[in-house]
Amino acid sequence: MPSSRIPEPVPVLTPELFDRLKERTEGTLANLIKTNKNTRYVCESPVFNEFRSVLDALGNTDDEVQGGMLLESYRTSIPLTNYDSYEPFVNKFFERNCRECDVKDMFSPGLPYFMAVSSATSSKNAKFFAKYRHAPGTSYENVDKNANPVSDSGGKNCIVYSLNYRQLIDVRDDEGATVKKFPVTLMSSGSIRMQNGIDVEKDPWMIKLTAPRATSPVAVSFIRKYRSFLLMHVLFALADPQLETFNTLFGTVFVDMICYMEEEWDMLLDSIETGVLPNWEGIDHVLEYLEPKFPPRPERAADLRAIGKATVQPGWLKRVWPMLKVVIGIASGVFSAVIPKMKHYLGPDVLMQSLGFTASETYIGTVYNPTNLNLFKVACDDVIEYLDVLKEETASSLVPAYEIKAGSRYEIVITTRDGMWRYRLGDIIEVAGFDPNDGSPILRYVERRNVAIRLGGAMTSEKQLADAIFAAQDTLGPIVEFTVVVDDRTMPPSFGYLVEVQGELRASADQAPAQVELDLCRSNPNIKRSLELQTIGSPTIRVLRPGTFRDYRRLKIEASNTGSGQMKVPVVIWDQTVQEWMLQRVEREVGASV
Repeated sequence: MPSSRIPEPVPVLTPELFDRLKERTEGTLANLIKTNKNTRYVCESPVFNEFRSVLDALGNTDDEVQGGMLLESYRTSIPLTNYDSYEPFVNKFFERNCRECDVKDMFSPGLPYFMAVSSATSSKNAKFFAKYRHAPGTSYENVDKNANPVSDSGGKNCIVYSLNYRQLIDVRDDEGATVKKFPVTLMSSGSIRMQNGIDVEKDPWMIKLTAPRATSPVAVSFIRKYRSFLLMHVLFALADPQLETFNTLFGTVFVDMICYMEEEWDMLLDSIETGVLPNWEGIDHVLEYLEPKFPPRPERAADLRAIGKATVQPGWLKRVWPMLKVVIGIASGVFSAVIPKMKHYLGPDVLMQSLGFTASETYIGTVYNPTNLNLFKVACDDVIEYLDVLKEETASSLVPAYEIKAGSRYEIVITTRDGMWRYRLGDIIEVAGFDPNDGSPILRYVERRNVAIRLGGAMTSEKQLADAIFAAQDTLGPIVEFTVVVDDRTMPPSFGYLVEVQGELRASADQAPAQVELDLCRSNPNIKRSLELQTIGSPTIRVLRPGTFRDYRRLKIEASNTGSGQMKVPVVIWDQTVQEWMLQRVEREVGASV
């Protein structure tokens, strides 16, 4: 639907919409409970002791009566859960001898299709989540369709997803024979495999193919080296003037790819002219599948040389790909820092669009308005409850979807088809309203809960830290990316911003730390009090070498051995090794002598 025809969210549910949303929510929840109430997790975890007692008391009551009682028992006996209760059960899949009898029906009936691994942004260790195949007609299918759209003018799509995996889990029967093998991989990689039936056993056949409408052969998705992975995708895209869509999942990945393209512009054009692939690191195992699909294109190379590497000109990529219409990549919350650079590359005629509100645990919401990168319509596959951020952090403070209030903020709590029960996701959202067509909540992402920094007695949130540095862009220059460390070079310690800036610093850059301090004091009175008491110092800003955050992602992705595409830079970095690595790349400190 064109954005001009998308209705504004309504602030209050009508009685009809209230009833529809309640019926839909309770129907989905009842089905989830019935499906997963007999799983190993529910039957064996002490978290569910009270719930199991209720289930035993229900016995074989009438289905309709039981349905109502199941909902009531869920509300009164299921507490808030987190990864601590889930982890011992998911770990059974990683035991040396993974037997079917030990892991079947663990979280949902049967065996998982894949194991999603988190990017470990907000914790030191990665988390793993079992993902099962479900009935058709889910939100994931719409995501997959939007990821590779059909053009009415023959346009092509550059789909920058990895099919690599960290390891294979080999589930065996009592005789030692393999029952099923499934990958431990990124949520995006596993979802693409599941929606398109790309079982790991099919990889030797799939690697020879090119998906419909895709510029890159499937073999590119099996390159592990981040730089080579992105360069190969952009090489095949450059060779095709009919490109209409980039899908990179995250806006940061798109910017990384275009920066690599700038660096290797001449080599890429030489390769397009001759049909000879560059000798990039980590591509030997896929060359035999890529070379036959990359013929010489001297005319295209000549056209690109005529355009030139005009990166300082807004809209350069529209000249490189005249048919380019949309770039898909998450750019909400702290990721919104890349939006100015993306707009510079794309110009006013190319739409930037999100793929949705996603997490390793579940798919939360679809894009509501394609022109708004931070507005999402809640998906209906799983059940979301809302924990009021102003109330006690217990299950009694949960609010169902049909009782939330527009303008209020909540933490998302999920109960899923994949067997998570009232699991705290840790994401804070603000309710923008409700879809006037069906009553679905419309959400804005705000920040991670409890991902903050306590300094001098003041607790400062992720959003406050981000808003403060964004507020200083007019004096400093457009922020590409940033992170924060505790700057303890002098006492008292202070918020130490490490930033990358697009282009040259502004003449007023030395005023930026004062602007950051002003905004922090505005949003958080405790910071103003701590500054007055001299328990914290004034914020500092150090400018990093261009490409520092790109190099950070490359190193972290390759170290994880999981696959390219999902590695977030934390808002606050505590790891001393990473801090030292970042600080070695400081080019200048602004405001130090002001």
